[in-house]
Amino acid sequence: MISGDRVRLMEVIQNLLENAVKFMGDQPAPAIRIGSFAGPGGEIIFFVEDNGIGIEPQYQERIFGLFNKLDTNTEGTGIGLALVKRIIEVHNGRIWLESQPGRGSTFYFTLPITK
Repeated sequence: MISGDRVRLMEVIQNLLENAVKFMGDQPAPAIRIGSFAGPGGEIIFFVEDNGIGIEPQYQERIFGLFNKLDTNTEGTGIGLALVKRIIEVHNGRIWLESQPGRGSTFYFTLPITK
């Protein structure tokens, strides 16, 4: 079992899903997958995976910064992923991504298991 601020954790999921939809591109068969599994360090690892446009390696850390937007043509403030990162860190978790340009992205985050 995990514990945390339900409202804030829902914000995490909502932001990750909105980004997946926003950056789907011209994908003819868009797909988003959400799931979780037990991690090796006594945590639950959650993920949001898409087959959208992906993120170039040189930008992958930058996207978690406040007001950082990679595409100025899309709506948004550049706050979403910074907020997501902060919420996860406050819950003693971590967040990271795996991405291939043109093939999609998977955002992972952990939350510790409570006893």
